[in-house]
Amino acid sequence: MKQMATKNDSSVSEFILMGLTDQPELQLPLFFLFLLNHTVIVVGNLSLMSLIILNSNLHTPMYFFLFNLSFIDFCYSFVFTPKMLMSFVSEKNIIPFTGCMTQLFFFCFFAHSESWVLTVMAYDRYVAICKPLLYKAIMLPRICCLLMFVSYLIGFASAMVLAGLMIRLNFCNNNIINHYMCDIFPVLRISCSNTYLNELVSTAVVGTAIILCSLIIFISYAMILFNIIHMSSGKGWSKALGTCGSHIITVSFFYGSGLLAYVKPSSAETVGQGKFFSVFYTFLVPMLNPLIYSLRNKDVKVAVKKTIKRITS
Repeated sequence: MKQMATKNDSSVSEFILMGLTDQPELQLPLFFLFLLNHTVIVVGNLSLMSLIILNSNLHTPMYFFLFNLSFIDFCYSFVFTPKMLMSFVSEKNIIPFTGCMTQLFFFCFFAHSESWVLTVMAYDRYVAICKPLLYKAIMLPRICCLLMFVSYLIGFASAMVLAGLMIRLNFCNNNIINHYMCDIFPVLRISCSNTYLNELVSTAVVGTAIILCSLIIFISYAMILFNIIHMSSGKGWSKALGTCGSHIITVSFFYGSGLLAYVKPSSAETVGQGKFFSVFYTFLVPMLNPLIYSLRNKDVKVAVKKTIKRITS
């Protein structure tokens, strides 16, 4: 009976998310700010996906990958935004243990999937610029579908490993997560179990993904740059840089903010910085992606005009 009581005392059925800030005067302005952000993410990504579906000139490998990127960003925002909005208007933002683990799983799934989709997009640009005559032969519909399937599969496998290891941990008296969502390291900090294995595997899984994706993207763009340098026409230069520009901006935002949030000393002083930088890749990147790809892309601009004309006529 004594052992059973100890086991019950050490189990946690729910967590309290501290949110982005504890300053009362900022709660309401931040609520409306992030509500607006969520609306822009949903409308922007849904609009981009609809444009790609409705316009046959966008039925190419590049826009197929962009469709998947928008789909991930659209789903991604629903993983943590509702709970974050609740933290601004409720006294205690409580999330059940199962809800926390579910949120962590989908966060890892979509984050890892997005990193691999961005990597595939870099490879697609490499083939389009460096091997234009073979582009249609290489980027066949079944190859594109296979590349996306593998991206989602890697994301699913990574999320299963990370969430599975988290479920095995015990949580004692401390159930307050110093974050606006159930992220890996903030949850690990409050566990009363030995988290060495979790930290080791998390670092290995995330580190491997970052290194492999960054390496493929870097090699792709190094080959593209080498090819651009040897182009004789200025028009070729302009077209190549224009094609890659949007992707480079997206990759810079995604990986830059992710590195700033996680690659830092683990101390109390940096927890707030981690939350601040995580806002960039969880809220800013999904909002900017449709804007970057629409404002800098002639094909999308033409598709918008055609769709508006079709609706109004």
